[in-house]
Amino acid sequence: MFWRRSRKEELVSSDGWLIVGLGNPGPKYEATRHNVGQMALDVLADRIGGRFSAHKAGARVAEGRVRPGGPKLILAKSNGYMNTSGGPVSALAKYFGIAPERVVVVHDELDLPFDTIKLKQGGGHGGHNGLRDIAKALGTPDFLRVRVGIGRPPGQQDPADFVLKPFASAERPNLGVLLEDAADAVESVVDDGLLAAQQRFHGRAAQ
Repeated sequence: MFWRRSRKEELVSSDGWLIVGLGNPGPKYEATRHNVGQMALDVLADRIGGRFSAHKAGARVAEGRVRPGGPKLILAKSNGYMNTSGGPVSALAKYFGIAPERVVVVHDELDLPFDTIKLKQGGGHGGHNGLRDIAKALGTPDFLRVRVGIGRPPGQQDPADFVLKPFASAERPNLGVLLEDAADAVESVVDDGLLAAQQRFHGRAAQ
């Protein structure tokens, strides 16, 4: 089910970008590697002065602008688990009138080192159930992705277990910087476009 927007909402969101932070709900998961996308959204919410509140789409949403006159950012965290992210994302995109190419998904990436940010548009899901469900619900994989590296599990540890563990003590001193970099990457995509953002962030580690 989708909801009728008022004319005021249509005007407010005409320049909007839907920024989705992937993760699982509840305190059990909030500090785990799989929730790094939602952690980055907390940084963005602080920057835009937004507070997350319940939305009918089954998500928590915060809205604002990084600077006066800048593009509208609609930050969203699904209330459900990672593998059911698509429904809320699709519902919010339709509610706010946002095309898939203006949807930015911030998510954990096993295939990148911990201190790395990469950006892309479209492509496969690489076994990531959140991306898989979003592509299915939107009817296209051509949304933007901010891929936040969490590294590969050590030894023979199952990746499914690894992503549901908190960051290691050796990683935590740099975690805040990595989250700031992820938030910067979102702003760069929105302000400067994907190519410029890739040129800025690819090939460098978190500083």
